[in-house]
Amino acid sequence: MNKFFFSLSLSLIISIGYCQLPNINLKDLNGVTKNLSKFSNNGKPIIISFWATWCKPCKLELNTIAENYDDWTKETGVKLIAVSIDDARSSSRVEPYINAQGWEYLILLDPNGDLKRAMNVNNVPHTFLVAGNGKIVWNHNNYSPGDEEELYEELVKIAK
Repeated sequence: MNKFFFSLSLSLIISIGYCQLPNINLKDLNGVTKNLSKFSNNGKPIIISFWATWCKPCKLELNTIAENYDDWTKETGVKLIAVSIDDARSSSRVEPYINAQGWEYLILLDPNGDLKRAMNVNNVPHTFLVAGNGKIVWNHNNYSPGDEEELYEELVKIAK
């Protein structure tokens, strides 16, 4: 069984590693359409985190990152895009949750799962690190306390 998951993980890493972001349009909380493939951070890294309001590990990960986000931004120039996969039934909970947490991330809504499918996200949380050139260089699935340290280490490596 472990060989299967290792093989599947390796296949996913190979299939998404060093790929460009997909040409998908999503709306932000104000209803403004954003195309992920055209998103730029002036050559600085981008973190893309898929999450949902019903996902406790997702919220834990994004809240933990929020504690360090100002420092990470000052040090590396990183921007974080939190992509909610809440569907039509639960998407009304996204904005109140964001407001209560005080997250300063760009929030995009993917209620139909278009971006989720395009990036081979099978479960959340799923976090991607995008280099300043727009290529995906690292990804991580699920969350355990301390995983944000690995993300930070990868972030520092590519920010140089």
